[in-house]
Amino acid sequence: MAKARVAVLISGTGSNMAALLYASRREDCPYEIVLVASNNPEAPGLNLAAAEGVAIWSHSHKGLTRLAFDELLDEALHDHDVEFVALAGYMRLLSPDFVESWGGRTLNIHPSLLPKYKGLHTHQAALAAGDTVAGCSVHEVTAELDAGPVLAQAEVAILPGDTPETLAARVLIAEHQLYAPTLAAFVGRDRSPDYLVAKVRKVAIAMPDAEETLSHGMPCFGIVKGKKFAWVSVDHHGDGKTALLVKISGEEEQAALIEADPAHYYRPAYFGDGWVGMRLDLGDTDWDHVADWVQRSWLSVAPKRLTAFLDAANEF
Repeated sequence: MAKARVAVLISGTGSNMAALLYASRREDCPYEIVLVASNNPEAPGLNLAAAEGVAIWSHSHKGLTRLAFDELLDEALHDHDVEFVALAGYMRLLSPDFVESWGGRTLNIHPSLLPKYKGLHTHQAALAAGDTVAGCSVHEVTAELDAGPVLAQAEVAILPGDTPETLAARVLIAEHQLYAPTLAAFVGRDRSPDYLVAKVRKVAIAMPDAEETLSHGMPCFGIVKGKKFAWVSVDHHGDGKTALLVKISGEEEQAALIEADPAHYYRPAYFGDGWVGMRLDLGDTDWDHVADWVQRSWLSVAPKRLTAFLDAANEF
């Protein structure tokens, strides 16, 4: 399986970048570092990355608007076919357009136990508050500073006599330990059965009068006291697939879908010609497309009282 292509953004020494890079050398690591980029052409971390054979890119942000700089950065990321972005001591706010473009694919490591102490001077803040523990957090990047979903945290004890500098040194050790496995889990989640089932569940349960049950050993979604409209197949009968099974019009449509895209569609065993399997575990799932299929499948079994309700909601 190809490794996920990750770019690391730095502004200084790049010690967290180095931790990510060396972890990526493990055979079982699901990502590789393909680019190290910086807004500081003098960042020492660039020299380390180049010495380790990683492509580097830098450009001073001085004299550029935030959007103009981020457009240059975005171009560099696409030039290297980057799939995910990891911020590692990147001391520059990202523009809303960049955050939106890379939404769901960008992580940051922050030296506090979020939601405590967003922004700068986190160790000083923890000491001033009299905290007994500090730490670090890995979170998804969103438009609001240090406010994205927290994926992992590590606590670090605050010792008597600690200064912001001594505390920072120990928290940095924790950062190096925390970031790599969290990034690995993040880039691999598109192939994780638990993650994929949860994504389908969110879409399916949002349909009117939908309920989840277990059927044929699989998570199954149907109308309350009514017909089923979707299953999630996870290695069913050892087929190695994680897939969404939805209703279709019949054999002709099933055959057309499989012929047009055999990598993503297949005929699910034991379900006949009225269903098609859609692979979710290939790392390229279009979730808007999945939502459309779930709604279509729901519409095919829902009673008129519910479809009328949905039509009215859509018109509103």
